[in-house]
Amino acid sequence: MTATTLNAKLPPLGQLGPFIALLIACIAFGFTTDQFFSGENFSLILQQVTVVGVIAIGQTLIILTAGIDLSCGMIMALGSIVMTKLAADMGLPAPLAILAGIAVTAGFGLVNGLLVTRIKLPPFIVTLGTFNIAFAITQLYSGAQTVTEVPPMMTWFGSTFALGGTNVAYGTVLMILLYLGVWFWLRETGAGRHVYAVGNNPEATRLVGIPPERVLLGVYVLAGVFYGIASLMSVARTGVGDPNAGQTENLDAITAVVLGGTSLFGGRGMILGSLVGAVVVGVLRNGLTLMGVSSVYQVLITGILVIVAVTVDQLSRKGGR
Repeated sequence: MTATTLNAKLPPLGQLGPFIALLIACIAFGFTTDQFFSGENFSLILQQVTVVGVIAIGQTLIILTAGIDLSCGMIMALGSIVMTKLAADMGLPAPLAILAGIAVTAGFGLVNGLLVTRIKLPPFIVTLGTFNIAFAITQLYSGAQTVTEVPPMMTWFGSTFALGGTNVAYGTVLMILLYLGVWFWLRETGAGRHVYAVGNNPEATRLVGIPPERVLLGVYVLAGVFYGIASLMSVARTGVGDPNAGQTENLDAITAVVLGGTSLFGGRGMILGSLVGAVVVGVLRNGLTLMGVSSVYQVLITGILVIVAVTVDQLSRKGGR
């Protein structure tokens, strides 16, 4: 086999980066902590990243279009409060309450999309504004009180089943299935490829007959749907509707997407990389916790990794010109 043939079969190094980072982190923590390489610990890591992982799906779609969503965490928190209050306080059946919560988060996605596509406001400014709006509505609607006594259906995804002697959460399975579904959609359908096209060059996309505004609007609404699913994951993990949730998940989701190799400049990236990026952050925090490292240093290391990932992306863009 020639070197040319081998290179044609291997994915680009940029796509391998997140997997290499995950492998290095696992090996490093495996040598430094005895508990790291256990099925229960890996299952715990995946459970801990389910909320951010699902949010990161929507965030990835938006970043692929050269946008960004700072409101994703608070929209998720609002969705969790809406669905839990409707079920616990108003007696609405759990399926309808869940759908109502997802409808609210999708509605916020629609508002973001309309402001970006119709009024042509920068996504950064739009979503910074809706972050604060969602936060205020969440606090007002909940009375700044945690919603308890949620129906069992809303916490089902937090329950586990045995797999090879390890307890695996149903929420973990759902997260992986969502990633596989979006990966297939982006890779194998025309609508998915339009997302990349708009991120690469919206004007060229328009010239070939694809309306970039419609694609962008659809992406923001779809992202809102994923934030709603993440709302359900949050309730399933904690068993309550927490009005103070979501205040850091926006940055955690962006971190996962960037570490996963998606370009902040749009048009380049792999959805499965965002899953790996979320797991990388989860592995780092889990491994450092097992080593007894302060959470402050965990945040420091995560911040450094983000800067390194964006720097690599910038250098690769310059090298490709």
